[in-house]
Formats: sequence, C-alpha cells, structure tokens
Amino acid sequence: MAGFITYWPKEQIRELKKNKDNGPIQVVFGSIHTKMPSIKCVKEGDVIYPVTVSDGTLCVVARLPVEKIEPAYEYLVRELGNPCGALIPEDKDWNWREYYGKVPVKPHSCHQSPFNCCSETAAVSTHGSSIELRPIPKEKLPQLMFGPTKAKQKPMLLDKNGSPKVISISSNVRKMSEETQELFDSLFLLHRKLL
Repeated sequence: MAGFITYWPKEQIRELKKNKDNGPIQVVFGSIHTKMPSIKCVKEGDVIYPVTVSDGTLCVVARLPVEKIEPAYEYLVRELGNPCGALIPEDKDWNWREYYGKVPVKPHSCHQSPFNCCSETAAVSTHGSSIELRPIPKEKLPQLMFGPTKAKQKPMLLDKNGSPKVISISSNVRKMSEETQELFDSLFLLHRKLL
C-alpha cells in the first residue's frame, strides 16, 4: 500500500468551503493537465492524500484509501448523471452532448465534480476521511520525502521561511516514503482519538 500526494489549489479549497463540502471524500480525479495531474501511477489499495498550502503551511486535506480505479467518464455518468468535462472514450463518441444535455444532474458533493476539464481517471473509495485542513508543523517538513523509489526520494522544496514551494508539490502526483506516510496517517489517527 503506497501513499501519494496530489495538490489541490487554493481555488478548489475555496469552492469546497463555499459549498460546505466536508466529505467524506469519495473520489480523487486525475487529468491530462498539470493543474489536476494524472493518477495513472496509483493502484487499488494505495492511499491518496490531497494537500494544499495555506498561509505558508502544508495542509493535508483528506485521506482516500483507493478501492477502485476507473475512467472518470464512467464515474461521473454513474454518480453525477453526466460526464462533467471528462474525456469521452472513443467508443462513447455518439451524440452524448444532446443526450446528457437532457439528463438532470444527480445530487452530489462539490469534490465529486472535477475542478478542471479533461479528467481521465477517478480513484474511488467508500472509506474516505472528512475534508478539512490538517496542518503539518514546519519543523516536520524537511523530513517529508517523495519519489518513485527509495533511492530517488527527495525532500520537497522549501522557501527561506521554511514554507513549502507549491512548485515542488503541484504538477505531479508524488509517491511518498513510508515514514512520510506514517506522519500523514498520524494526522488522521489523532483526529479520530479526539472524537
């Protein structure tokens, strides 16, 4: 079970707050754009942690233990009632615009709609966490390691104030070290103990 981070930009966090979407998280999308990067490296059984930077602090937004990987198109049609900007598979290239223009959108949470167009993959779970900002203390940031293998793991880039540089966590889904995943998971264990 590998852990991965994906970056959710400030605009996405604002939309979640505006729509009072506190989860539980059910899906993370990957697309062909760097704003919502591909999640093709993620497998069933892995865990995705959406993260953001708020006031110079790295915050873990949610924890999604992946139960299923599927085309975003299939997820969106099933759960929302329309493809919602997903890439349409070639075998579905019939007059879908006319068909879905007449289908009412099903009730859904804000995070279930991709925050940009051209989503291609959906990582789905029925056991996701709540959606909220869980800050990681700045002194822990230099310990966080990311990379496809242990030999290639590197820390995230920090600015002169010790805050994460968004460039080091956006544009790609990043695999984390086991120690980093343990630290991320501790944020969720602590939260459960407080309840």
